[in-house]
Amino acid sequence: MLAAANRLNDASSFRDVTRRGRRSASRTLVVHVDIDPIGGAPSIGFVVSRAVGNSVVRNRVKRRLRHLVGARLGLLPPGTRVVVRALPAAGSAKAAALGADLDRALDRALDAPLDARAGRVGR
Repeated sequence: MLAAANRLNDASSFRDVTRRGRRSASRTLVVHVDIDPIGGAPSIGFVVSRAVGNSVVRNRVKRRLRHLVGARLGLLPPGTRVVVRALPAAGSAKAAALGADLDRALDRALDAPLDARAGRVGR
């Protein structure tokens, strides 16, 4: 379980991170990362749509992602806001595969240069 200080709760926060943040995708996840210049505790939000599966599958994916992200909170810089969006392949992925995809996507999103024009990862 993530502490309340580490959760993105409102739609405007999700919208800001997905529009202004850096994006990195893998087979099972899309990760959006935005650094808040004010700082503060890292905050995380999850998007798991019906395309992932029925409610049992979606909740399992959310539990796995919360556990995986919770173990990595200390590695995120202060002020980091992250939105993790599960793709349909996440419903059938093993926890180890989700963890590997999450690590890869976070590394790319945090290290990639930001293209000032589009707010996207530079090439």
